[in-house]
Amino acid sequence: MQFTRRFTTSGAAPFGALDFRFASSEIRNPDGTVVFQAENVEVPVQFSQVATDIMAQKYFRKAGIPAKLKRVEESSVPSWLWRSVPDDAALAKLPEDERFTGETSTKQVFNRLAGTWTYWGWKGGYFTAEEDARVYYDEMCHMLAAQMAAPNSPQWFNTGLHWAYGIDGPSQGHFYVDFETGKLTRSASAYEHPQPHACFIQSVNDDLVNEGGIMDLWVREARLFKYGSGTGSNFSRLRGEGESLSGGGKSSGLMSFLRIGDRAAGAIKSGGTTRRAAKMVTVDVDHPDIEKYVDWKVVEEQKVAALVAGSKLAQRHMGEVMVACQDETLDGEDRFDPRKNKALKKAIFAARAVMIPENYVQRVIQFARQGYTEIEFKTYDTDWDSEAYLTVAGQNSNNSVRVSNEYLQAVLDKGDWELIQRRDNGVAKRIKAADLWEKIAYAAWACADPGLQYDSTINEWHTCPEGGRINASNPCSEYMFLDDTACNLASLNLMQFRHADGTFDIPAFEHACRFWTLTLEISVLMAQFPSREIAQLSYEYRTLGLGFANIGGLLMAQGHSYDSDEGRAICAAITALMTGVSYATSAEIASEVGAFPQYNKNKKHMLRVIKNHIIAFVWVRFQIEQCFANLGIPSVPAWCTTAALAFTIHRAVRVGEVKLPTSHSNRFKVSRVIIKSRKIMKKSNGNMQPFLIVL
Repeated sequence: MQFTRRFTTSGAAPFGALDFRFASSEIRNPDGTVVFQAENVEVPVQFSQVATDIMAQKYFRKAGIPAKLKRVEESSVPSWLWRSVPDDAALAKLPEDERFTGETSTKQVFNRLAGTWTYWGWKGGYFTAEEDARVYYDEMCHMLAAQMAAPNSPQWFNTGLHWAYGIDGPSQGHFYVDFETGKLTRSASAYEHPQPHACFIQSVNDDLVNEGGIMDLWVREARLFKYGSGTGSNFSRLRGEGESLSGGGKSSGLMSFLRIGDRAAGAIKSGGTTRRAAKMVTVDVDHPDIEKYVDWKVVEEQKVAALVAGSKLAQRHMGEVMVACQDETLDGEDRFDPRKNKALKKAIFAARAVMIPENYVQRVIQFARQGYTEIEFKTYDTDWDSEAYLTVAGQNSNNSVRVSNEYLQAVLDKGDWELIQRRDNGVAKRIKAADLWEKIAYAAWACADPGLQYDSTINEWHTCPEGGRINASNPCSEYMFLDDTACNLASLNLMQFRHADGTFDIPAFEHACRFWTLTLEISVLMAQFPSREIAQLSYEYRTLGLGFANIGGLLMAQGHSYDSDEGRAICAAITALMTGVSYATSAEIASEVGAFPQYNKNKKHMLRVIKNHIIAFVWVRFQIEQCFANLGIPSVPAWCTTAALAFTIHRAVRVGEVKLPTSHSNRFKVSRVIIKSRKIMKKSNGNMQPFLIVL
């Protein structure tokens, strides 16, 4: 592949157009105690204090960086891309406490990321010439430093530690597919192949201890959490409470195992930092334990409320009982006798009125008899990271219910809904669909969980159904694909593509989309994964996720409300541009190194989905919704036939070889929009404002 410069200059340093400064970073607890502190952190001038703190606390490697390095020669790799290792001879000459340190400059981080991507990209044959690799490296460094785009957190945590510093360690049980041989291989080290993927979907079988089962899932999740990744699973294969076991007993049910997984996730800090592990739990709406699952977090939230209110009431009233026992106007035992001590009697009645346990009231009086004048009782608060929330279950996962079109129709029809046993597919219970729907709605209102995943629609838009159904998602639900696959993400910062006059730099945005699509592709090539299945399927499908951030900031800066036709039009146009460029880049990559191995099996499905995207975003305008292919519920019209969108749709059609419907009138209308879009695109020189005026 060939690359051209847009942000950098040939022969100049990749950061040459940017200024840097030295800053301090300090993070404190609410009580004022210092959690983290770093001085003389080198960051780009435009970095905010928040960005500086995140980089210094979360993404800088804190230890193990050799003070002296040397290059490892590789005959097939340009010398400027050779990886580095500790220079043991030079290190031996330094005092022991000066031999290893941590990262202190963002330039170090940007270099290890962009350098690693370029190194593996070169080895994978993605660059036509060495100059193309150099252009790619420089442009990626610039985009990182200018906050134009960013990869997901595991890239910041892990990518480049081996390439830039020679950091390594024993294998952690990971696997990868060798891109040269196509063979599944067990990783020999911890960092040579990094774990750059943030989003995982893992299967779990109804088995307690064997590979692929419940306890094995906790181990696989731990491997992911340790390196900063998140994972989601559909637990609907697990038997419901009371279902029979092969040994003759009864299953303890889904919820007992979800509590174990929740505790395991809570014990691990993602990427070794203070961020919590990211975990998604999904359960089908026909599971026998669905009602208990829906109520789970509601009940746990009520426990927190009880802990907070109860602890503060107990502290208050027990203190009042203790104070009443100190009445010096009474002699001896009279102070501790409520029949003679009116203040004590009043305090006891007040404590009983708010349900303070009687044994606690009597314990305070006994303490007072022994000469104590104060009593401590720990109180709790509702801070999300407080001990109250650490005490209850269900706080380390996002919970979702998987609903089908059949269930939603049953809700509308006020019909019955059957909960199905996992072992024999018998009916465990028959409930009113609307009652369960009300329970879900109340739970979401009360504690923000569970969310909904629309199973039928998700699978109707599935690009690779030959590999199986989509059953679950990653923790944030932007990645929905096959079980035992992974996706690495990157986001483009839309505000960095906005000109001072309010226009949007479309050519720069398209340029960035192409570079970052390749970056995500290279990240699949270089990655290792926590299980054989994920390594194999990620190689066979090569899923990647390109998105954007700051759409809200862009709309506000443009003077458009978030919930407006104009806002939706801008968002749709930008999304179409990004999607079209990414599809085109994917086709370009395939022309160089071949399509992903499972493409041919799924080609017709992929083209069907592309066709439905075209219909959803353009052709609905011409009242031809009947052209949707295999959709139970037609897409909602976007009403966004901007020139940018039509231009990108044309590109998607060309790249995807989509055959359009044969209606001449419809062809004429769509072609007219595309031709007009080209003229406007040329006339506007990539300025988005004329596109919005055309609307």
